[in-house]
Amino acid sequence: MVQFDSAEILGRLAALREGDAPTHGGRVLSYVYDSGVPEIDLLAADAIRMVQPVNGLDPTTFTSVAVMERDLIGFARGLLHGDDGVVGSITTGGTESCLLAVKTARDAWRASGGVGRARLVAPTTVHAAFQKAAHYFDLVLDLVPVEVETGCVEADRIAQRLGSDVALVVVSAPSYPFASLDPVADVAAQCDDVGIACHVDACIGGLVLPFWSGPDGDPVPSWDFAVRGVTSISADLHKFGYAPKGASVLLHRDRDRQRLQYFATTTWPGYPVVNPTILGSKSAGALAASWAIVEALGTEGFGELAQSCLRATRALVDVIGDIEGLRVVGEPVGPLLAVATDYSVPADAQVDPHHWADQARARGWLLQLQPGLVQSDGTRLPHTTHLTVTPVTEERIDELEAALRGSAAQVRGVPAVAAADLLAALPAELVTGAAAGAATLDSDAALQVLKQIGLVGVEPGEGAASARLPERMAPFLALIEALPHELTERLLIELLARIVEPR
Repeated sequence: MVQFDSAEILGRLAALREGDAPTHGGRVLSYVYDSGVPEIDLLAADAIRMVQPVNGLDPTTFTSVAVMERDLIGFARGLLHGDDGVVGSITTGGTESCLLAVKTARDAWRASGGVGRARLVAPTTVHAAFQKAAHYFDLVLDLVPVEVETGCVEADRIAQRLGSDVALVVVSAPSYPFASLDPVADVAAQCDDVGIACHVDACIGGLVLPFWSGPDGDPVPSWDFAVRGVTSISADLHKFGYAPKGASVLLHRDRDRQRLQYFATTTWPGYPVVNPTILGSKSAGALAASWAIVEALGTEGFGELAQSCLRATRALVDVIGDIEGLRVVGEPVGPLLAVATDYSVPADAQVDPHHWADQARARGWLLQLQPGLVQSDGTRLPHTTHLTVTPVTEERIDELEAALRGSAAQVRGVPAVAAADLLAALPAELVTGAAAGAATLDSDAALQVLKQIGLVGVEPGEGAASARLPERMAPFLALIEALPHELTERLLIELLARIVEPR
C-alpha cells in the first residue's frame, strides 16, 4: 500500500505558492481575473473536484460533459446575438480557440478551391495567438498597420488587402495591447461582400462588452453575430467569465463551417477518434467550473460585475489623465487600457511608462510592460504599460491611485532606457553575429548570450545555470526592442526553457 504524508506535500506546495504573484486582491493587473466574490471561487473548486476523474474526450461516455458544454454554448450564443444556427465548442483557452478558428478557415478556403498558401489578414494589434496559428497551419500572416496615436486600424486599410488567397480576416473586440475596438461592422461587411470569412477575437471582451457602454452611455458599436459577415467569435470563460484556467468558447455562424473544425479518423485499430478541439483526453474541471459559475451568476450577475469593471476603468482613465507626463492610448473599450508617455509636456515632466511600472511593482502593484514595435509601414508604436481591470479593482481604486501617482512622481523626468547604450555595453559580435545566426543558435550558445546579458546566473556550489528576471524590467524591455526580433525570440525561448529545467 502506497503511503504518503498529505500535509507535508501540501505544505511544500503552499510554500511554493508563496513565491507566486497574488492571484486575488487586485494587485496584479494582468493574467488573473478576480471577481471579488469568494463564493464564486469556492463554487468553482467544488465543481472541479466533482469531475476530477472525468475525461472530457468522450461526451457519450461522460454525458455530463455534453450537457455542460451545451449549456455554456447556449449561454454564449444568446449573449452574442447568435441565432439557432450558431454552434460551437468549449476549448482550453483563447489560444486554442484562435488556432481552431484559423484551422477551420484554412480548411474552408481549401474546400472552396483555394490552392497554395492562404493568407491571414489582421491588424498589427491582433493577439499573438494568431501569429502562432499562421505558423502552425502554414498561412501567410499579413499584418495591417494601425494608427500610432490610437492603436486603431482603418477598415479601408484592411479592405485593400482582400483577395482570393485570403482565408480569414481577424479583428479584435477589443485588442489586448491598446484596448481598441476594431471597426468590426465595416470590415465584416467588406469581407461578406467578397465571400471572405471574418473572425472576431473577443477572447478578452466577449463576456464583458455586451454590458459595456461608452462615455456618453451609449452601447459600444456592434461587433458580434448581430453584424453581417461575422463568421466566428472566440470568447474566454477564464477571463471575464471568472472561471479557472483554461476555458474558452469558439462559436461559428453555421453548422457546416463548424464541422470543418473537427478531426476524425477510423484508420487505426483503436477506438474511432473524433475531436472537435486540438486536445483529445482533457480535464473536465475548467468546463465544470465555468458551467457552475454561469449557473450561479447568469446574465444579471455578469452584468453587475461588468458595471464594476466599467466604473473602475473610467476612474483609472481619469486618474492617469490627471498624472502629468502620462497618457492613455486612444479610447479604451472594455476593462483594459495602455499607458504611454505624454510627449506634449516638457521633457522634465514626462513619465516613462516602463520606469513607472517598475516603481509600481516596488510598491506591490504588478503592471504589464509592453515593448514598442515598428510596423510594416515604418511607423513605430510606442512602448506602453498595460492594465487589465477586474471587479476587485473598484474596491482598491484609492490604494491603486496613490501607488500610480507616487510611482509617477518618483520617475518623472527620468528618460526612457536608451537602447543604444544597452547595445554599446554588449560585445559587438553578440549583436551582429548572434543575430545573423539566431535561427541556428544552439542551447549552449544561447545560454552564453543570456549570461552576457545578465539573465542567467550560476547556482552557488552547484555550477548549474539558473534563469532569473531582473528586478527592473525597463532595461530588459528596452533590450527586447533593441535587438533583432529573431535573436530576442530565440533568447526568450532559452530563458523560459531554462526556468523549468531540472537542476
